[in-house]
Amino acid sequence: MNPTPAIQIAGLTKSYGDVHVLQGVDLSVEKGSIFALLGSNGAGKTTTVKILTTLLKADGGQATVNGFDVATQAQDVRTSISLTGQFAAVDEILTGRENLILIAKLLRQKNPGAVADELLARFSLTEAGNRKVATYSGGMRRRIDIAMSLIGNPPVIFLDEPTTGLDPEARIEVWATVKELADNGTTVLLTTQYLEEAEQLSDRIAILHEGRIIANGTLAELKAMFPPAKQEYVEKQPSLEEIFLAITSKSNGASATPVKES
Repeated sequence: MNPTPAIQIAGLTKSYGDVHVLQGVDLSVEKGSIFALLGSNGAGKTTTVKILTTLLKADGGQATVNGFDVATQAQDVRTSISLTGQFAAVDEILTGRENLILIAKLLRQKNPGAVADELLARFSLTEAGNRKVATYSGGMRRRIDIAMSLIGNPPVIFLDEPTTGLDPEARIEVWATVKELADNGTTVLLTTQYLEEAEQLSDRIAILHEGRIIANGTLAELKAMFPPAKQEYVEKQPSLEEIFLAITSKSNGASATPVKES
């Protein structure tokens, strides 16, 4: 018997007037996995996350998070999740430790100072803990932001384009943090436009295009959908970028061209 998915979506729809943002999205995310929702700007990624985190009501369909219905059990959903948006929601006037203590107090943790110190150590920020966040690099800010999201040990975390605007070194720092979350049993759903990010991090990848899931599977399964390379001298395996472009082009009616390497 398969365990209950951490996130389950069936037939999700959302429109704004004549603009159909989501057109029947179906999705299932296993507990303790990293699931990447990949798509271009305007594909509906953030709208999906907002519905799953109870910030927005769907027009139709059903969705559950941690076993709770997002429409009828919104409060239970909120106690089960954490959401990190596209930009770090930290107070730059406060130190990193003070930011963590503030959230711990708001969530009525028994020992906010100890909670802050444990998270600083976990995210390799102990030495920077007493510095104002205004002095942090982009990667450090994002790490303290994710650390704040873990207070209370939510079983499901949503990361909406977590590395937007970060340089390559900071992006790698965040990737390591996300992998650690899943290793510790946290379910992570992340949205991204960065194809390499989805390739590096995720157990499964869904491609959202014009409000519909047009592909869903492991990286190996998505590669199998790509036309086989023609062997001349070297067989080139398709990158996730080539897979994404081929699938979205096919969805728009264009034919996908296999990649050749001479």
